[in-house]
Amino acid sequence: MAAELTAHQLIAQHRPVLDQALETIRTRAYWSPHPEHPKAYGESGSLSLPEGKAAFDALLGSRFDLDQPGTDDWAGAEVSPYGPELGITYPHPDIDTLLPAMRAGMRAWREAGAELRAMVCLEILARISARTHELAHAVMHTSGQAFMMAFQAGGPHAQDRGLEAVAYAYVEQSRTPDAAEWNKPQGKRDPLVMDKRFTPVARGIALLIGCNTFPTWNGYPGLFASLATGNPVLVKPHPRAVLPLALTVKIAREVLADAGFDPNLVALAAERPGEGIAKTLAVRPEVKIIDYTGSTAFGDWLEANARQAQVYTEKAGVNTVVVESTDNYKGMLSNLAFSLSLYSGQMCTTPQNLLIPREGIDTDAGAKSYDEVVSDLASAVGGLLGDDARANGILGALVNPDVKARLEAAPSIGEVALASREITNPEFPDAVVRTPVIVKLDGAKPDAEAAYLSECFGPVSFAVAVDSAADAVELLRRTVRDKGAMTVGTYTTSDEVADAVQEVCLEECAQLSLNLTGGVYVNQTAAFSDFHGSGGNPAANSALCDGAFVANRFRVVEVRR
Repeated sequence: MAAELTAHQLIAQHRPVLDQALETIRTRAYWSPHPEHPKAYGESGSLSLPEGKAAFDALLGSRFDLDQPGTDDWAGAEVSPYGPELGITYPHPDIDTLLPAMRAGMRAWREAGAELRAMVCLEILARISARTHELAHAVMHTSGQAFMMAFQAGGPHAQDRGLEAVAYAYVEQSRTPDAAEWNKPQGKRDPLVMDKRFTPVARGIALLIGCNTFPTWNGYPGLFASLATGNPVLVKPHPRAVLPLALTVKIAREVLADAGFDPNLVALAAERPGEGIAKTLAVRPEVKIIDYTGSTAFGDWLEANARQAQVYTEKAGVNTVVVESTDNYKGMLSNLAFSLSLYSGQMCTTPQNLLIPREGIDTDAGAKSYDEVVSDLASAVGGLLGDDARANGILGALVNPDVKARLEAAPSIGEVALASREITNPEFPDAVVRTPVIVKLDGAKPDAEAAYLSECFGPVSFAVAVDSAADAVELLRRTVRDKGAMTVGTYTTSDEVADAVQEVCLEECAQLSLNLTGGVYVNQTAAFSDFHGSGGNPAANSALCDGAFVANRFRVVEVRR
């Protein structure tokens, strides 16, 4: 079948976007080609809000056929955190049939070259963008994110991260020229002359192991980094969040076919309940790259057992905020309250431990004791979430029963400064919606240490009393070094304290945010400018996105004559 999209068409349409992305990762400025506002969609072939909802509704209760080889069964048991069963089934793979089929298209994909591969990836992203409203509902009803967050984080922000990965992949592949003439003088004799050709060569099949909370945002960087560097990608979604990545795979397969490439370069591996197919796939010899976001236990298992693959993991960490002083007390409380509440704390970047000197802090509103700081923060969270309609829009729903269990167990850990309360969602009465809990702990007591030095994923935060700013800095160091952290925050008016915290973060490789009091929050990062994770502490062995995230997904093979 002839390609519907020629290389010339793809380059003419998408090269300007790639060039802008390349410039932006160099300058670290703000830029996004994907609109954040829902009203920006509905023209030029993109789905409007009602069209996206209708497209999502049409998928419910259906068989999601991808026409990929090796389908031996149908699997799927997704239940929305908001209550309804999705009732969608997906192709279950016969691995021995699917993996060879995925490898069959590798030669043509390699010969396409780095630029054309990037253009095809950008066409995939453009078609995903056109269906952002459909994907938003898919993300909402698999992750429990409120609609607006599902729309932005699951749509344009995820697409930005995918484009960022393509840009880095292109940079690393184009670092070496395609060809060179090597001419070595030999004095009076004729020079030695050689023609040398350099080709980026893919490692093999890349396995993407998706997560439940951010299936697209966490999934797109690895997917597009691998595909842009020539690797087929097998997408293994979390069994509770299949639909967003299944839609992505379907779009990718359509674009590959339209551009004249084998659609089996991207495929889906849905699993039966309790099957644990990720472990089987992870050690297959054909799998040479693994991207994983999830628990530390399975991430450690992958790193130890998938020895044939390059493994990129984002695991658990204990995110920490040092509260030493501030010149904007109200702004600090407001910023922290939103950070603790957004998506019910179900983000890998949400602060967990707030380290506060037991003697209190200096502020523009006067000296505040430890108890006052904690009480005022509790009031700020309560005020933010006091209106149930607003609270539903910020909190979303708890993604699974484990989060609810941790929330309910939190009061047994220490003194409760802010109790969690149940909120009803009128549109989805079966949704489990809870406000955050804040627990006071004494950092000097060994029994408290066991709690605050373990990740408690969800809407649970610990206000840890420490002896001094210096003790806070040292506890921060130990936390990042031993447990890892995706984010670190600090509030201080002291240059000395700021420098000490910065030095800890530089030495222990943690991303730091200082004195956030406005509309930017410690648990949010912007593609093309901010790094998500560092790859330098136990929370993650890679960063989204940098050269190291893409450069080892391919090797350069030289042919010289």
